[in-house]
Amino acid sequence: MDVTLYVIPGSHPARAARLMLERKGIPYRRVDLMPVVAKAALKALRFPGVTVPAMKVDGRRVQGTKQIAEALDALRPDPPLIPRDPEVRAKVEEAERWADDELQSIGRRTLWWCFARDRAPMATFATGARLGVPVGLAVRTGAPLVALGRRLNQATDENVRRHLAALPAALDRVDALVAEGTIGGDDPNVADYQVATSVRLLLALDDLRPLIEGRPAGELALRLVPDYPGRIPAGTLPAEWLPRAGASAPSTT
Repeated sequence: MDVTLYVIPGSHPARAARLMLERKGIPYRRVDLMPVVAKAALKALRFPGVTVPAMKVDGRRVQGTKQIAEALDALRPDPPLIPRDPEVRAKVEEAERWADDELQSIGRRTLWWCFARDRAPMATFATGARLGVPVGLAVRTGAPLVALGRRLNQATDENVRRHLAALPAALDRVDALVAEGTIGGDDPNVADYQVATSVRLLLALDDLRPLIEGRPAGELALRLVPDYPGRIPAGTLPAEWLPRAGASAPSTT
């Protein structure tokens, strides 16, 4: 079996795919791609989409966390990433879909907004990555890439403020998923990895850590993803944008 996984350093869904491969015990080769530039690279590699995680298995191309989980279950059924019981599976798939559609965006957009304010922390997210160019050089010359990344990800002031206002409600939903047993069990499923990596990225922002640590969402993230590269120092996000602990808001769209 020949498996190659294409990732972007610091990408939370890419980390989810890596964790699922490791859970299955499937050896793989990791290829690190530069942010933004990855879109053109994936097109050149004849993937149907332009996002990571992207995986080749014996020449077959698969993209997306859920699709990769399905492919891995087909390759090696145990331990299953997608539960076989129809009722449990429906709950897990709904949780994964929400995390993919909404929860992921909070960290991604906030991160690009922070990079536009200060590029220096970008280097911390590339720890251990092999990008073909020195990380320091990439950061020093990366202003055009960051500007394009911010635009492509719609990391506007308005969107980031909206996401941060909605963060307490999103964390409440994660806590509820843990409480009901959809995620957080002894046998992690695809939703566990999708949710945990998204929350783990949020923990990389020192301004948001106090909102997350000590609650089920934070405990899940730290248990499943104890090591995650990257750190955004406190004070990067405007204080007036930060939600209060215990606040609630509508979920993001």
